[in-house]
Amino acid sequence: MATLFRAIRHNGKAAAGLLILIFFLVLAAVPDLIAPGNPATITNDVSLGISGQHWLGTTGFGQDILVQVVHGARPALLIAVVSGLLATVLSVLVGVSAAYLGGIWDDVLNLFTDVVLVIPTLPLVVVIAGYFSHHSITVMIIALVVTGWSFGARQLRVQALSLRNRDFLEAARVRGERRSYIIMFELLPNMTSLIVANFLGAALYSILTASGLEFLGLGDVNSYDWGTMLYWAQNQSALQTGGYVWAAVPGLCIALLGTAFALLNNAFDEISNPALRPVRRLRVAS
Repeated sequence: MATLFRAIRHNGKAAAGLLILIFFLVLAAVPDLIAPGNPATITNDVSLGISGQHWLGTTGFGQDILVQVVHGARPALLIAVVSGLLATVLSVLVGVSAAYLGGIWDDVLNLFTDVVLVIPTLPLVVVIAGYFSHHSITVMIIALVVTGWSFGARQLRVQALSLRNRDFLEAARVRGERRSYIIMFELLPNMTSLIVANFLGAALYSILTASGLEFLGLGDVNSYDWGTMLYWAQNQSALQTGGYVWAAVPGLCIALLGTAFALLNNAFDEISNPALRPVRRLRVAS
């Protein structure tokens, strides 16, 4: 762990992505300390600009934009992290099991992965989220997991196939270790970098897709997060009536959180891939 943090500290992309992510984690952890108040509270100050009382102004309904933005960080991160984690777990279960077990298991699980891969993702997630939109965040997470695991499973299967016949795994088989032990304690630790990259990619997909669905009104429009803020800003023609902050700030937060996951994903690949590090050092030296 110490080696990982040391590597992140010396990688500009990783450090920038981690700082952005920590900023939003703080917002999600203690929103009442940063912007106390209820995001649903309606005041008499309708469509107010930036002021000392309302630092980012108010919405067309009289709600404080700063309070909504800060309190919206928690559901956004919850969707990204939980969806990314569950999709990654499913990818590991399907992809690694198929590669290591081989035979009929590989054929069946690989066929299942291929079928999910060829299904158009956007229409499927729109149908799921739209049909069950009244169930809010739970169904949103399920929809994102169902549509977001297959690509990672294919990547993990390929990596596991390349490791399946390595000497250290053969040695574990000769010792008489169980298949579950070999997968958990011999195979998966050697795939850590790819699993982490898979999680970061799934989290990025989740936050962008969830925000897009909420913007279209396919989430719970009565909740308060960045996607629904964009929905209500568009619904009330905020850009046409001068409410630029109402539309711009939640959009900027979504973009920054997505950038954090993307930077960490790219940087982690550079950190964990031995083929990239010498090339980059040679370029710097020249």
